[in-house]
Amino acid sequence: MAEDKENKLKARLPRGFADRGPAEIAATRRMLETIRRVYERYGFEPVETPMIEYTDALGKFLPDLDRPNEGVFSFQDDDEQWMSLRYDLTAPLARYVAENFDALPKPYRSYRAGYVYRNEKPGPGRFRQFMQFDADTVGSSSMAADAEVCMMIADTMEELGLGGNYVVKVNNRKVLDGIREVVGVASDAQWLTALRAIDKLDRLGVDEVEKLLGPGRKDESGDFTKGAGLPDSAITRLINFTGWGERGSGSISTIGSNEVTIANFETAVEDSALGKAGVAELTLIKDLAAAGGYGDGRIIIDPSVVRGLEYYTGPVFEVELTFPVEGEDGKPVRFGSVAGGGRYDGLVGRFRNENIPATGISIGVSRLMAALQHLKKVDTQGEPGPVVVTVFDQDRIADYQKMVAALRGANIRAELYLGSGKFGAQMKYADKRGAPCAVIQGGDEKAKGEVQIKDLIFGATISSIKDRDAYKAAQAKAQFAVPEEKLVEAVQKLLAQHGVKWE
Repeated sequence: MAEDKENKLKARLPRGFADRGPAEIAATRRMLETIRRVYERYGFEPVETPMIEYTDALGKFLPDLDRPNEGVFSFQDDDEQWMSLRYDLTAPLARYVAENFDALPKPYRSYRAGYVYRNEKPGPGRFRQFMQFDADTVGSSSMAADAEVCMMIADTMEELGLGGNYVVKVNNRKVLDGIREVVGVASDAQWLTALRAIDKLDRLGVDEVEKLLGPGRKDESGDFTKGAGLPDSAITRLINFTGWGERGSGSISTIGSNEVTIANFETAVEDSALGKAGVAELTLIKDLAAAGGYGDGRIIIDPSVVRGLEYYTGPVFEVELTFPVEGEDGKPVRFGSVAGGGRYDGLVGRFRNENIPATGISIGVSRLMAALQHLKKVDTQGEPGPVVVTVFDQDRIADYQKMVAALRGANIRAELYLGSGKFGAQMKYADKRGAPCAVIQGGDEKAKGEVQIKDLIFGATISSIKDRDAYKAAQAKAQFAVPEEKLVEAVQKLLAQHGVKWE
């Protein structure tokens, strides 16, 4: 017997993954439905792609490469082709569009939600499986498509009740590449490492990002990340451009109007043609947003927005929540980013002999849900459980099943108790399920053609009644008899009294 216990499997959750219960699932579903309504209002339609893609179709675009297989979970199929779990929803969309290009309307506007997987080092709030909700326009090179993404994500935040607590920040990778020309970084790999470092400013702060721009950084666990190896003058120029610190002089401030920020950009890119093109695109996005009624500070040009993914080619966006939360040191910090995206004109073209412009945005579902919970903008209670039909006599299962079927036929969630417990155990089960009421029919009730309905919601409130007569009156109200043919009508009335609804 002891040997059997020793050989038992240990139930354990893999690092970087999380289980989800019914309350969290219900709250997430409600949030996703709100997002879906906004996306569809803008004319986007749903599409779904599988969680597994051929590895070469996904490409090597991850922002963090701290795993030997470069951040993805991969395996070899029986035909020796490498396959991977998707690390975002954009690369699979690019494959889908390329594969179905002739059949799709252009521009193609779609949205999709689902889990993505990254083989990265897990930590607090950093999971290997997480959900994203994306919307993309493929086939339009117009900056109106990028402006529309910014306006749509602003509308989404408003619909979720986050008005006054967010800002949509916009930058342009062409402007950053213009800065690259001015700074004089020749190596593509070195520059990409620098961009990924800057993208961590909000998480690590200026001092740690300076290390990543230079020789490298060792984190709290002792793991070392190699830096970009930029000279000190280049690091100073980049940090100053983002407006995050006082390193050196000539710092560009992110505080001020979009017009002031764009004027600063024009100065910063000097004579770089690429940089000037980026400034012109940002100017157009600014003007379009203002014309659409979003020139009220909800959409701002911000030099600190980088986005770490390699495939971005133009405008990049982030949604930052601006309300303060308490950091690990007890000091107030901003909640941070809950969505991001940008233009990726080369991604679909990897599969075709032509350039296919595209732009889009991705919401981090778990992080956004955490924000809504923090602000009490979402109902975190689980949905009510089903009406439980109890079993007094195992020989009459068919009778009880008929009651359950009648309730379900009236669109009432109901279940037959399928355990082996007696009445007390069945009541405990109904309580644990969060059932609004229980249906009871013993031999006496059957002989009378009745059923008893036990109101579990009201019954939970009467235990504090001290007066004996008042308690007995409350008990009578909490459990009452109705004719068997009136079961559905009586349960509907009880549910209406308590405002019980299922989505």
